[in-house]
Amino acid sequence: MKKWFSDGAFRTIIRNSIYLGSGNVASALLGLLALSCAGRGMSPEMFGVLIVIQSYTKAVSDFAKFQTWQFIVQFGMPALVSKNLKRFCDVIAFSFGLDIVSGALAMLAGMILLPWLSGVIGLDAENFKLALLYCTLIPFMASSTPTGILRTLDRFDLIAIQQAVKPLLIAIGSMISYFCQLGFTGFIVTWFVSSLFTSLLFWWFSARELRRNHFHRTLRPGFFAPARRVSGAWNFVWMTNLSHSIWSARNSCSTVLVGILLGPVAAGLFKIAMTVFDATGTPAGLLSKSFYPEIMRLDPRSKRPWILGLRSALLAGGIGILVTLLVVIVGKPLISLVFGVKYLQAYDLIQVMLCAVVISMMGFPQESLLLMAGKQRACLVIQTCASASYMVLLATLPHFFGIIGAAFAYFGGQCFDVLFTLIPTLWTFFHRHSLSVNTQVETNKNEQ
Repeated sequence: MKKWFSDGAFRTIIRNSIYLGSGNVASALLGLLALSCAGRGMSPEMFGVLIVIQSYTKAVSDFAKFQTWQFIVQFGMPALVSKNLKRFCDVIAFSFGLDIVSGALAMLAGMILLPWLSGVIGLDAENFKLALLYCTLIPFMASSTPTGILRTLDRFDLIAIQQAVKPLLIAIGSMISYFCQLGFTGFIVTWFVSSLFTSLLFWWFSARELRRNHFHRTLRPGFFAPARRVSGAWNFVWMTNLSHSIWSARNSCSTVLVGILLGPVAAGLFKIAMTVFDATGTPAGLLSKSFYPEIMRLDPRSKRPWILGLRSALLAGGIGILVTLLVVIVGKPLISLVFGVKYLQAYDLIQVMLCAVVISMMGFPQESLLLMAGKQRACLVIQTCASASYMVLLATLPHFFGIIGAAFAYFGGQCFDVLFTLIPTLWTFFHRHSLSVNTQVETNKNEQ
């Protein structure tokens, strides 16, 4: 371990993960407080309806969302390293324009499809209007340009602040709604206003950092012109969009599908279990967010980024074991304390899902390594196969085993994801010497 920490890149990954971790710890605690107020302040049925609406808008945004933050890191980071500032500006312009177009189309699609969902989960006229209002958040939820800018400029501290502000506002509003007995309307308005404010805050952080680094008038949307100047832009954004849309939408759609199959009460229980599972996987998520920008500075033909990935995976796996043991010990009393005894059944789901925590955490570097090597098409194939397998399980097992079947399906989906990704990762590592033509650093040097 002493040798590991002598590596400057590894230390940078840990440092940035700590920045993000500080925001995520606050986010997790405040998120639990908000869910606790919502669960206690409404009936299980209306709590489930609130969760389904929030999950629906997230599913729509995830499905339409282009992973522009990855595009900025993949193409913008090497441009900064090689001092190709014009290319960096083109990357930002194209990313911004893509977010605007995809977000607007996603919002329209979400509003058009909403009447069908309202009939399935039983939204009345008043709640339908509130759900329609919530759909206006989709363009902000579908934008990841600010994340890419801040990660590329190494401002993970600002990302941590934004991640903490949103749950803080939601928690404050949820407490007000709970103690003032504002019911469903109070909670959904609170979540809407908090999400809108923090999205605007993210854009402000990004614009300020660009100006501070002397990139004036850079945050302007572009589309076809900058895409033509950035070779491979469309191929990358389409591949990563389809891959991550499938992955992200399947998680958001899981709650919606459980609500359709088993009702809103089951959807609420499943959401609680997924929230705890996601919290246990937070260390891997933090490492991933700082790992990808760092390896884009390295040569994929060398062993260094791959060794860095192995060390990060082992570190995440060790943390995963400790976190899993902690959740097993405190999970049941925590759910009873935070949400109440009526939601205690969620602990049974958590016990099943926890089996996949260590596996999913150890597999986090694989996608970043494949993207570094220009294998975004392989990522798309993997996500399609893994998600299709998961959705088949999720649509089948609840019919036979009820809500616990949904937990087993989620466990299977996580395992499929990691195992399917391992095969092309190993193949790419053993053929890494042929990657020189695919590296963005090499491309930028040739352009210079």
